[in-house]
Amino acid sequence: MTEKRKLTIAVTGLNAIDSPGPGVAVIRGLKEAQSFDCRIIGLGYESLEPGIFMHDLVDKSYLIPYPSSGTDAILERIEFIHNNEKIDVLIPNFDAELYPFIRLEKTLADMGIHTFLPTLAQFEERHKVNLDEFGKKYGIKVPKSKSYHDLHSALKLSHDFEYPVLVKGKFYEAYVAYNDDQVKTYFNKITAKWGTPVIIQEFVHGSEFNVTGLGDGKGNTIAAIPMRKQYITDKGKAWGGVSISDYRMLELTGQFLSQTKWRGGFELELMKDKQNEFYLLEINPRMPAWIYLAVGAGQNIPETLVRLALGEEVKPFTEYKVGKMFVRYAWDMIVDIEEFQQISTTGEL
Repeated sequence: MTEKRKLTIAVTGLNAIDSPGPGVAVIRGLKEAQSFDCRIIGLGYESLEPGIFMHDLVDKSYLIPYPSSGTDAILERIEFIHNNEKIDVLIPNFDAELYPFIRLEKTLADMGIHTFLPTLAQFEERHKVNLDEFGKKYGIKVPKSKSYHDLHSALKLSHDFEYPVLVKGKFYEAYVAYNDDQVKTYFNKITAKWGTPVIIQEFVHGSEFNVTGLGDGKGNTIAAIPMRKQYITDKGKAWGGVSISDYRMLELTGQFLSQTKWRGGFELELMKDKQNEFYLLEINPRMPAWIYLAVGAGQNIPETLVRLALGEEVKPFTEYKVGKMFVRYAWDMIVDIEEFQQISTTGEL
């Protein structure tokens, strides 16, 4: 029996709050890879990110600077970690950190660190603030939306929208507002955390669906798993879902990938209205927190992304298991305070 090659893979997104990062789910997929064995380097932003303490999944952890620190600070820290660990592939899992990592892609490649990310143009045009133009350009139905930089303008939205509306941050968070007072509350809450613009979007009544998948950057669908949300948190996050068979969702995904030539992992957030029409609400430019459902349904997207990052030819997945469910849960880990002190003081564990 041939021994599997060994890779060192760095992964971000190790948090597990009520809006969890994808990191732990991505790592679980990598640990089940058939084509390689991997050593996982966890990259965290806060000392209390649970993935740091999951020693059965994460072999070594480092704290890294926030994306707002700029590319120079991030690169300096990644160089230090790479000198210690010899990273083969790096997988960023947060929207906000993709911009600096996309800009650093060539520099990282020269160091021997492989990534598989969307281009800067792809990342920018799918932004929530550009969704209207995106829909027109690619012939995909999207809800009407407008960006606002100040509350005064947002409160004039009755000229453009009818209540209820969605109030969305440029990176994360979305709230349903039924009146001006709620718009004001959510606008201030989002700008305090994420800054402007804030997006006001037409509220489409219907059922929520998602597709996660992988594009090869040439217009081909390498993987795609449609999912219906079974349980949703107050932040609109899926806390339970089931893989479904829906050719129209797969068709829409194929259209998105063939026209944009998307490169890397993604999640499409969809709403099916009462006329059974699908509306594209959002394009998340990375694997979602529920990516382990794709692994369970027979498409190991994290493993395949790594192979694409290394420049390997991969065959598209052609089938998956319908009726596979994920149910998220909270789990209290017991860790020694010394470990928390170590990651807090030295930035390593």
